[in-house]
Amino acid sequence: MSKTEENTEKKILNKKLKDVEISLPIVYGNIAFWLGKKANEYQSHKWTVYVRGATNEDLGVVIKRAVFQLHSSFNNPTRVIEAPPFELSEAGWGEFEIAITLYFHSDVCDKPLNLYHHLKLYPEDESGSLSMKKPVVVESYDEIVFPEPSEGFLARIQSHPAVNLPRLPAGFTLPPPVPVEDTSKRKRGDTKDHPLSQWFMNFSEADELLQLAAARQQVQAHIAKLRRQISLIDGQNQQLKSPSDQ
Repeated sequence: MSKTEENTEKKILNKKLKDVEISLPIVYGNIAFWLGKKANEYQSHKWTVYVRGATNEDLGVVIKRAVFQLHSSFNNPTRVIEAPPFELSEAGWGEFEIAITLYFHSDVCDKPLNLYHHLKLYPEDESGSLSMKKPVVVESYDEIVFPEPSEGFLARIQSHPAVNLPRLPAGFTLPPPVPVEDTSKRKRGDTKDHPLSQWFMNFSEADELLQLAAARQQVQAHIAKLRRQISLIDGQNQQLKSPSDQ
């Protein structure tokens, strides 16, 4: 491939798709286990904080790395996770807010996304007894929306189950899907067989939320189409008025 052809292909892949959105459903939170007899005043719980796919799919196709900002009392409080699963485990005694910054691949988005999660170690019911067998689980569902994605990004993730694909404009044809070079890469980020997966909350409403997102995309595309039609009619009216104004 010549340099000119390569540059042309890059321009096509970087072309933005108007009136199109891609959404990535995610879940972030923590699971905390009480240490029981092994607990002391400095370490009462072992916990894991994470960002996972809403259906436990690999997020690495969109997210490049995650940065977890822990309390300043921890050694190396800024933890950088360069590959999925995006999680870290620690031990401690106190609850605090964890800032989570998600960085995306270059063809996805230039700006990072900041999330905030309050680490929970103790049950909401203060009268409830601590248990070594049943952990405290706190999770939040969210949906990251990428408006006007590039053709390259859409082609790369069009067959990936973690991503909610939009309804494409009429007549638009995607380039062939980008082949996955390392098939084991997806397995490493897949949390379906995660050791803690039995404790993950089941977001059964996720499918409904995805349907609502798809419906919203269709409405937005219809609104954009109506705006174009109105603009065209306004232009025609201006042309009709101009001879009488002279």
